Amino acid sequence: MPKMKTHRAAAKRYKISANGKLMRRRAFHSHLLTHKSAKRKRYLKKMVVVNRADLERPKKEIPYPQYIR
Repeated sequence: MPKMKTHRAAAKRYKISANGKLMRRRAFHSHLLTHKSAKRKRYLKKMVVVNRADLERPKKEIPYPQYIR
């Protein structure tokens, strides 16, 4: 059986936490920031754990977690 390929775009979007959980960026922090409050922008900067219900796709796209940068 050949090795599965890592989806490179997915590998760049996710990080693994110290406890081994998959982390992702929050949405809505790329543009149209002028009307958003500073508090909201600080909140959007932080990484968040991927929900258990949503883990199936990233696990399929990244079969070898060591390739997440």
